[in-house]
Amino acid sequence: MDEDDRTVSTSSTSTTGAHEGWPELPGVQHRFVNLPGLRMHVVRAGPPARADATHRPVVLLHGFPEHWWEWRHVIPRLATDRTVIVPDLRGFGWSDAPGGSYRLAVHQADVVALLDALGLDRVDLIAHDWGAIVAFGLALDDPERVGGLVSLIVPHLWMKFDIRLVRQMPGLWHLPVMASPLAPRLVGRGRQRLVGHMLTTFTPKPGAIGPAEHETYRERLRDPARARAARALYRDLILAESLRITRGVYGDRYLQVPTVSLLGAEDEISDPETLGGYEEHAADLTLEVIEGAGHFLPEEVPDVVVARAQVLFARAV
Repeated sequence: MDEDDRTVSTSSTSTTGAHEGWPELPGVQHRFVNLPGLRMHVVRAGPPARADATHRPVVLLHGFPEHWWEWRHVIPRLATDRTVIVPDLRGFGWSDAPGGSYRLAVHQADVVALLDALGLDRVDLIAHDWGAIVAFGLALDDPERVGGLVSLIVPHLWMKFDIRLVRQMPGLWHLPVMASPLAPRLVGRGRQRLVGHMLTTFTPKPGAIGPAEHETYRERLRDPARARAARALYRDLILAESLRITRGVYGDRYLQVPTVSLLGAEDEISDPETLGGYEEHAADLTLEVIEGAGHFLPEEVPDVVVARAQVLFARAV
């Protein structure tokens, strides 16, 4: 990628959020990076990147229905001594929402292209929800680029079908709905009740995602292109990868990257009793269930997320 193609707009100081409509977070810089087929919005915080393993940059990958703002409590805590890079992934936030495929390989390629454009050879990852599926894919396919991985909500890629998974079905009704042609209307128009349902039902801590945050996430999805991207994401990645995981497609893959997987005990779509089967597929993978937490760990328990990440990254040299 040519130097002139990398960045089309960069702020050198903290933004006020006035220019592009993004919310304000002191100490961050916003920029747009031109990647193949995608103009990506990226938030940066912290000191300049350093090459030594104890100060590797940390990349944060968001979930649905959120964007970079879900990391608002995590960014300042990590940025005291590390460069923190937070992209809006394809289709979400302030990044472009092109048509076409939203399958896992496309998102992985976007993240690798971003690392290349920013000159980052090796990073640590913290990833939530479907962003964690992307992170696991990166750790498997490009382990030399990932120092350590903290996965939030997605435990691993070696889960097998278990009859006890039937208990999760009531909490998963939204998956086929989100993959259907109805999804753009449901998430992008009217009162956007499906978005509100996700943000409210999947957390035991209502104050963690308040009315202002609800509006911040809903506002972006009112763009028809991003509403269509939400459907494509569920169709091409979330449902597709869920089926691949339960069919054992990753059975011959081995995870070399040191990994910690955090799960919320109150998350309606997680069942700690069905999480085994990874032991022979990972060199260093630890699962931990966080009591009193639900699905949105970066917003519910940011201190726990940061603490576990710091311990992992310190030894994943």
